[in-house]
Amino acid sequence: MKQFIVKLVKQAGLEVNKRFNHDRIIKVKKPSQIVTQADLIADKIIVSALKKKFPAHAIISEESGKNKIASDYLWAVDPLDGTTNYFIGSPLFAVSLALFYRGQPVLGAAFAPALNELYFAEIEKGAYLNNKKIKVSKNNRLKDSFLTFCHGSARQDIRRAMKIYNKIKMAGLDSRQLGSAAIELGFVAAGRTDCILIPGAHSWDVGAGVLMAREAGGQATDFSGQEWDIKSKDLAASNGKIHGQLVKFLKNI
Repeated sequence: MKQFIVKLVKQAGLEVNKRFNHDRIIKVKKPSQIVTQADLIADKIIVSALKKKFPAHAIISEESGKNKIASDYLWAVDPLDGTTNYFIGSPLFAVSLALFYRGQPVLGAAFAPALNELYFAEIEKGAYLNNKKIKVSKNNRLKDSFLTFCHGSARQDIRRAMKIYNKIKMAGLDSRQLGSAAIELGFVAAGRTDCILIPGAHSWDVGAGVLMAREAGGQATDFSGQEWDIKSKDLAASNGKIHGQLVKFLKNI
């Protein structure tokens, strides 16, 4: 299974990278959401392979939606996470793929081709970056943490993100919006950052990254501190050491 998922995200990622810096917008879903030719090509590569190898599994993709199969197994596909970054020439974009079993991610991979970084995690088997095992940071104080954040496209998610960002800045915490949840979660797993906050998290955006953070020794919950699953609306993923402080910080947002 590992070989299959790794090969698939690399295949899609390399196709995406061929068009980097000269792709075109196919359509605009919302003012802040664009679809490029690369999105659709990567989606076709991944979804076609999944349907062929696992015809009885459910699939949900950001671009092609959800199939009508009822199954305990669900593949969540983000063929190009960070499309806007990709379109403007930022290397912070990735292909992300996760397998859920009964609502929890059990296998995940994300490939950032412009960075040549491949993240992989399997439940109870650890998290890896380019085949090297990774661990979350050792920082245990929120005030010393480096945070990233992003948000869903719904208006309520944007409003909550603005409240979070305002609270972060007024508290003097360091934070960035990098534009790719898959990469930002990979950064948490690799110990590069200490946490990421996402109001309006979708399964295809964060499924693989949630597993990576957990398998690297971190924690992933909703904003109230309940373990994150596919039905959760929000995501707070951290190194675990600051998680209690983080949930307290998010109270009433």
